[in-house]
This record gives sequence, structure tokens and C-alpha cells, in this order.
Amino acid sequence: MSTGAWVLLGVAALVAVGDWMAVHLERKPLEYVCKPLTMVVLIGLALSLDVDSTSVRAWFVAALVLSMLGDIFLMLPRDLFVAGLASFLVAHLAFIVGLWVDGVATGRLAIGVAFAVVAVAIVGLRIIRAVRAGEQPELALPVIAYMTAISTMVASAIGTGEALAIAGAALFFCSDALIAWERFVRSQPWHRLAIIVTYHAAQAGLTLSLIS
Repeated sequence: MSTGAWVLLGVAALVAVGDWMAVHLERKPLEYVCKPLTMVVLIGLALSLDVDSTSVRAWFVAALVLSMLGDIFLMLPRDLFVAGLASFLVAHLAFIVGLWVDGVATGRLAIGVAFAVVAVAIVGLRIIRAVRAGEQPELALPVIAYMTAISTMVASAIGTGEALAIAGAALFFCSDALIAWERFVRSQPWHRLAIIVTYHAAQAGLTLSLIS
């Protein structure tokens, strides 16, 4: 990476830590600044990287922008969960296209699909049952659609064989699963911090996979 890219990565890390502190200490004004700013810096990092495919980068940048919009929807005081869900669903679709443009091998994809199926069986089905039994059963279909998208992204990342993409997608799955678990199954005090840490690590991994 260039010096500028390393600087942007360092700035992204510092701003992300600021957001983690804001979440942990429940400092909303700081979160309103640091959460979207982390994504802005990661977008800058993606644009600064020397990549083999500008098409892959374009899809990833689109995904990062959509993720930033999702972040904004989910952190606001109003309940904009559906809007955030939609933004991240489209972001995952953009990541999926980028991963396939990068190249997905059939054998590795089969392994990825098997992994995603197991993850959904262990975690996803419990979440879907909780949604259907909860106060907003109408969200079951959107949650299923979203779960399909994130699972497809994980399988596609494994299909590329690129370690950073795989780690990023897997961490994204973990972060999203924690969000759903907190909202629909059972909330724990440590959930919000774990969600944001795994989320930022996921976005950083996917961004850095552009140079693989």
C-alpha cells in the first residue's frame, strides 16, 4: 500500500475506536460523528488503493456508501430499522457482485454454501422463529431476504479464496447476527460494543481485500 493508504487506514482505526468508546459510554453526539466518518475514511481508503480491477473497486465502493447510509438509519433516535435493513441488503448485493467480478471458484463456492447453510441452521432459524413470535411478525420476510443476502456474500467470499474477503464477510455475518439477536431474541449489555467492533473489522477486511 502507498503511504497515503496507510495513513487513511490509521485514521479509520482511530475514528472507529472513537465510535467504540461512544457506544460503550453511550455518548450519542460522538457516535453521530464517528460512525459515518469511519465509513467515509474507508471509502477514501478504497479509492486510494492500487487495485487489479477497477470494476471490483467500484462495486465495493458502492457497497461501502450504502453501508454508511445504513449506519445512519440505524443510529438515529427514530426506529428506521427497515430502512437500515434495506440499505445493508443492497450493500451486500453490491459486495456479492464485486466478489463475483473478482472471481469465484466452483469448488470453494460449494464449501462456502455449506458453511452458510450451517450458520443459518444454528443461528438464523432461531432468529426467524423469534421474529415470527414477536411484536413485528411482518418483518420475518425482510429478515429472511436479508439473511439470504448476507449468507450469499459469505459463500461468495469463501469462493474467492481471499483471506481478507472471507474474514470480512464472516465478521459481517457475526455483526448482523448479533444485531438481530439483540433486537428479536435476547439483548445483552455487551451486544452493542461487539456489534460495532465486528462491523468495523468486517468493513476494513473487505476494503483491504481489494489489494489481494
